[in-house]
Amino acid sequence: MFKRRLPKTETPDGIAKLRKAIDEADTVVIGAGAGLSTSAGFIYTGERFDKYFSDFAAKYHFSDMYSGGFYVLECPPEEMWAYWSRYIWINRYMPIPNDTYDRLYDLVKDKDYFVITTNVDHCFQRSGFDKKRLFYTQGDYGLLQSSNPHGASAHKTYENEEIMRKMILAQGFEIGENNELIIPEGREISMRIPTELIPYCPDDGEPMTMNLRSDDKFVEDEGWHQAAERYSEFLRRHENLKVLFLETAVGMNTPSIIKFQFWKIVNQWPDATYACLNYGEAYAPDEIINRSICINGDIREILMKL
Repeated sequence: MFKRRLPKTETPDGIAKLRKAIDEADTVVIGAGAGLSTSAGFIYTGERFDKYFSDFAAKYHFSDMYSGGFYVLECPPEEMWAYWSRYIWINRYMPIPNDTYDRLYDLVKDKDYFVITTNVDHCFQRSGFDKKRLFYTQGDYGLLQSSNPHGASAHKTYENEEIMRKMILAQGFEIGENNELIIPEGREISMRIPTELIPYCPDDGEPMTMNLRSDDKFVEDEGWHQAAERYSEFLRRHENLKVLFLETAVGMNTPSIIKFQFWKIVNQWPDATYACLNYGEAYAPDEIINRSICINGDIREILMKL
């Protein structure tokens, strides 16, 4: 069991040491959590929420997209999908608000890299990262699955852009040439989609749901398993090299997927280095503190200094 130091564990001259670690590393393994997308502008409260969900907020009295996503699961499916189609569209298909992911890509694009992430917004691939070097562990806003996967649907997911577009347009929105969600002036936006747009699984006839890990019905499709194997093989091939494990904005909701795994590997590999970039919670356990770089701050601001 690791002895974890208390936040904050700030490394002196952390930016310079991280720049040197990146330059000298044979390979970089990026572990990315939700805070990376927050830094990229995917804010679930405030202006973005008010602009696209004020009608739902007024009716049901929640104040952020995340909470609303759970609340509307109890609503009629026409209303639930009106909410979720907006949610999916602005967080998966609209342009990324700023250049955070681009800056991260520029740091590693000439390195031998791999990415493991709990994020589901597809930002890595949209920013130029090689899809064969990505492992999305928790799903993808761009995919649907059966709500009761079995038989032919047991291991399948389904692209959702076309049906989400239809749902968005049916509510009265317009979609710009870069997939911007536009609220036409003077037009009332509906909080429901037509019943005929409710998605049902083509293979088992069950209502469909988002491919997001929330219970034991989450579908790990063929692509998921291929990515998992590529990640495992990548680690096996680089065990004896100088590897930088670059953890970006990973919290403690699911620490076993990235954070604890990185700690364990760095502790076992003598030439590995651990870097933790986090807004106020950058730390490393005592066992690897001498091979760790901890930088507290907004990820985008840190990347701008590198």
